[in-house]
Amino acid sequence: MIAVVQRVAHAKVTVGTETVGAIDGGLLVLLGVAKGDDATAVEWMARKIAALRIFEDQQGKMNLDVRQIGGSILLVSQFTLLGDTNRGNRPGFAGAEEPSLAATRCDEVANAIAAQGVPVSQGRFGQSMRVELLNDGPVTIVLDSLRNSAPVGQSGSE
Repeated sequence: MIAVVQRVAHAKVTVGTETVGAIDGGLLVLLGVAKGDDATAVEWMARKIAALRIFEDQQGKMNLDVRQIGGSILLVSQFTLLGDTNRGNRPGFAGAEEPSLAATRCDEVANAIAAQGVPVSQGRFGQSMRVELLNDGPVTIVLDSLRNSAPVGQSGSE
């Protein structure tokens, strides 16, 4: 599972003319589900996203997480994060999970984040979406559950 996490002043996602998800301050999360991502990947990703200390404290240091600032998360599925361009310029998506299971995993991540007390809005899986955001910082972090699988709180930099 791969996530691109952006600290935002506000963000929204529309399908056609309908706004299907919107937040004020918080995190925009673009989430790609890989083949084989399971409940362990879901839990790791949800805990990591909610615990990311990328908001400034009173001293101007990135030391607060989204819960501490009273922020929200806009979670948008994005299978193209699993695009493989090693054999040319046209991405291949063989590493992306099948749509029905990927949709389930995205919902599971959203629910696991919400269970930690963070309001979560979502895009609409499988639809052509337009995402608008005002990046704050800018601060952008990439999370990969396969490369960074140490349990949250055990790296010493939490």
